Amino acid sequence: MRYTLEVNGLAKIYPAFELKPVNFHIEAGEVMGFIGRNGAGKTTTLKSILNLVHPDAGSVRILGMDYLDNEDNIKQQIGYAVGGINYYKRKKLKEIVAITRGFYDTWDDGEYRHYLTAFNLDENKKIMELSEGMKVKFYLTLALSHQAKLLILDEPTSGLDPVSRDEMNEIFRKLAKKGVAILFSTHITSDLDKCADTITYIKNGELLLSTKKEDFIHYYAKEIGGTPTLEDIMVHIEREEVNL
Repeated sequence: MRYTLEVNGLAKIYPAFELKPVNFHIEAGEVMGFIGRNGAGKTTTLKSILNLVHPDAGSVRILGMDYLDNEDNIKQQIGYAVGGINYYKRKKLKEIVAITRGFYDTWDDGEYRHYLTAFNLDENKKIMELSEGMKVKFYLTLALSHQAKLLILDEPTSGLDPVSRDEMNEIFRKLAKKGVAILFSTHITSDLDKCADTITYIKNGELLLSTKKEDFIHYYAKEIGGTPTLEDIMVHIEREEVNL
């Protein structure tokens, strides 16, 4: 089977933090919840996958191709969306699109218009005038307008209200049904309850487990007892005794 994303032994060492070898894979149409506390290594992992920071070890294959050997080609087929977007904040959306479409051979104006309408975006607005949720929707629009097969989302629902988060999770599920693979980092477990197929958990730079969501819950249920939620499991993994 050719996975959409394969991460093998990815590692990065900083003076004050070490990302230990990370291994996981994602299939087409799958939503992977990449979970851990703030500072656990989620963003370092995602940036290492995309070579935004240079990993010290490991390899990444996307759509069957080695990422470092085919970076330009692969970038035509993936999207990277983050919460708290702050670039070109004084430019109108249509001005950003005019710049962006020139980078992609597969840019589709019909798809762009479709998602502009679906997400209720006004292209005459400036980035600085958008809510956090609308910024994420705009970034997703850019990715989907060049027919991205993989979305890498770093805390995309961070800072959103519950209604906006629920709407975003529904969007992710609909995209997955269209065959888009999604790697979705978060520390908000309720989002994963709604939209994740698989869970990959990282703690202090070390990957603890990567498996189907049901198997993940079953694995920790043996330690906790009962039928734990993802929030119960996260508390179980992370909770340290408080000495007063």
